[in-house]
Amino acid sequence: MFKKNLSNWGIRALRPVSRVVAVATFFSLPCSTLLAQSQDTTRTLDEVLIKDSRASERSPFTTSNLNRQQLDEVKTEVSIPYMLELQPSVVVSGENGKMGETTMRIRGVDASRINVNINGITLNDPESQAVFWYNVPNLAGMAQSLQIQRGVGASNGGGNSFGGAINLQTLNARSKAYGQADIALGSWNTREYGISAGTGIRPSGFSFDIAYNGQTTDGYVRNGFADQQSLFASASRYGQRSLLKAVAIIGTQHTGITWNGEDASVLDQNPTYNSAGEYYDDLGNIYYYPNESDNYNQRRYQLYYSLLLNDRWSLKAVADFTHGDGYYEQYKAAKKYSKYGLDRSGKSDFVIQKKMWNSAYTGNFSASYTSSRLNLTFGEMFLYFDGDHWGELIWCKDSAGFDASPSEWYRYKGNKVDATTYAKADWDATSRLNLYADMQLRLVDYSLKGLADDLFDMDFHALYPFFNPKVGANYQLDNGQRLYMVAGIAHREPTRSDIKDAIGNADTVKAESMLDIELGYQLNRQRFAFSAGGYAMLYKDQLTPSGDLSSSGYSLMENVDKSYRLGIELVAGYRFTQWLRVDANLTLSMNKIINYTYTDFVEGDSMLTTYTRNTDLSYSPSVIGAGIVTFEPLTDFKIQLTGKYVGSQYLDNTSRDCYRQDAYFLLNLKMGYTWHLVGSQEVEAQLVVNNLLDHHYRIGAWAGDDYWDGYYHYSGWYQQPGINCLARLSLRF
Repeated sequence: MFKKNLSNWGIRALRPVSRVVAVATFFSLPCSTLLAQSQDTTRTLDEVLIKDSRASERSPFTTSNLNRQQLDEVKTEVSIPYMLELQPSVVVSGENGKMGETTMRIRGVDASRINVNINGITLNDPESQAVFWYNVPNLAGMAQSLQIQRGVGASNGGGNSFGGAINLQTLNARSKAYGQADIALGSWNTREYGISAGTGIRPSGFSFDIAYNGQTTDGYVRNGFADQQSLFASASRYGQRSLLKAVAIIGTQHTGITWNGEDASVLDQNPTYNSAGEYYDDLGNIYYYPNESDNYNQRRYQLYYSLLLNDRWSLKAVADFTHGDGYYEQYKAAKKYSKYGLDRSGKSDFVIQKKMWNSAYTGNFSASYTSSRLNLTFGEMFLYFDGDHWGELIWCKDSAGFDASPSEWYRYKGNKVDATTYAKADWDATSRLNLYADMQLRLVDYSLKGLADDLFDMDFHALYPFFNPKVGANYQLDNGQRLYMVAGIAHREPTRSDIKDAIGNADTVKAESMLDIELGYQLNRQRFAFSAGGYAMLYKDQLTPSGDLSSSGYSLMENVDKSYRLGIELVAGYRFTQWLRVDANLTLSMNKIINYTYTDFVEGDSMLTTYTRNTDLSYSPSVIGAGIVTFEPLTDFKIQLTGKYVGSQYLDNTSRDCYRQDAYFLLNLKMGYTWHLVGSQEVEAQLVVNNLLDHHYRIGAWAGDDYWDGYYHYSGWYQQPGINCLARLSLRF
């Protein structure tokens, strides 16, 4: 029954694409007499769409860039976080190996504080501020390029980054027609498939591009299944000095819930154990509810217009509509009727669904001026978000007096208005010295109203005015060396979950602020590249994970008064010969809370002792490193050994050994060979073997103190898989 509904859901999700293409065609008809331009003009028109969200080569920011070819080389990874795992200061984790829900941290900062945008429009959910990568799988397959900015990052529309920013550019039109088909098979019955094609820019200036991708897997842990699909469609019209582009990005996912985390002693006996959906019958036999799942459908429609007024001025206008709807379904055993607002005593088993339905409307306009010595960008962004959240009881074991139809037990609404104005300038003061200034004014109006799932009333409204300035300088020592520094202030409002949890605990939650100071050096030579960067990220009221999880798998956050992240990032690469290259990066950091107060106890005792001391920020390892050895013994044949080291870290903010996650090291092997066929046709085969050393490590899920005839320390873990593999075959023409 459920699979049938999901299939219909997916069909409904794909239908709007034809309307998007029709709209793009309608708007481009008046321009049909214009001629397609040179590749340089085409490239410039495409770059206007992302110019105000990208840091240029002379901007004083710490960045990493991946082009289309580099993204193709890491396409064996199932999500963007794992594609970026080897980048400096990046730590990626998953509840189920690499399948299903994955998240990433940059410099220890969690995903809700990493600004992610696509074509300059924020991808972060306006309420949770996170990016749920599995909602739209294979975003990298839709990407032309990607840039990571570590630290405060350049301003654009929406929230500031507290650890970094990720900027994606969707596929550009090509000069010629093309096509590509991919298929991959891997461990745990993992199957991936995709096809992309484009008409190329026709003599009339039209171009159409489309990409469809899917992934299914049984997953490593029990109930770790995933069924994910995505569709990208783009219709473009290139004029002599203008570009009109319509984009649709559609994703649907049905994944098993794996966020519970388990005690280490349980995982010692059964590494793939997952308690989600577990219940007992009247005889004490264990069963598992078959549809313990997370389900979401997201549709994003964008319309872009870029115009080259003359050789110096360019304009960009963007309209974006994003709609999402979904739910997660859970079996709840032996819960009180009163928990769900039912006027009955006693307990029963329930099946619940927590649902959401939300829409976001975004408009963005920017103007850029470019001369031989000066670049200026001015921009405005406006977002309106409307989100409904509600829960339904869909089944009760003891149905006496319970209506068989779904019964709603809570409902609340969230509304958010986000208005941003920004201006950026970089000026070549001399032939070697470039000065940078960046100012952002942001006003956020957010409200929550209604009944929460824990049956308390919410009536919240707050206005957050933010001013986020940045200044910097870039000094070119010679053609291959530069020094740069940047200092910036960033502010960020709390998320919906932060606010809701605070209201439920009769507490308050504050917006957080950061002063980021960075100094860097870069050297590029024919066979050798090296960079070193130091950063000081100084926080006021930083929101950091307390260690525990909410009922829906979110990290519970707490404001800490004063904290900091100090570190140095080292990156180097050397090509020994035409067939051997070595690349490596290393981050050394201190991530501390100043004078953190907490209580502790002797295990099983009833006495609490209060401590105040400097402690480590949770989930913030002091050592992160990666290395890549690339062999190319034959033309078109490549072998790579990659290693990733993540130092020890803590699951909460107390630095207690009982909540310490051990360091781990992963060694992976990747091989690829390309056969060139007739004309531009080619076939590429790739094989990746993950965790060659078969290291069975665990990452932290949650931690917390609890009382049961004395106080005890409790922690939950996500078991990670041992050796696993995936093979991919790609045909390009």
